[in-house]
Amino acid sequence: MEKEIDEVLNMIETSMQKGVSRLHIDVSEDLKDGTVENAYHHGRCDVGSPFAKGTVSNCESVDIF
Repeated sequence: MEKEIDEVLNMIETSMQKGVSRLHIDVSEDLKDGTVENAYHHGRCDVGSPFAKGTVSNCESVDIF
């Protein structure tokens, strides 16, 4: 358990040293042990959303107030 805590702290410290200002960490039972996935967030859209991916199919029908 202590080793796992040290690994997480190291991951956080390494990210901060690289200039990452925010982290959102999820733990998943679906991934193989030791697997890490990173997603870069471009602004305020949800990561993986059609807006973040640029794949919105009906963007011309969005109402602007």
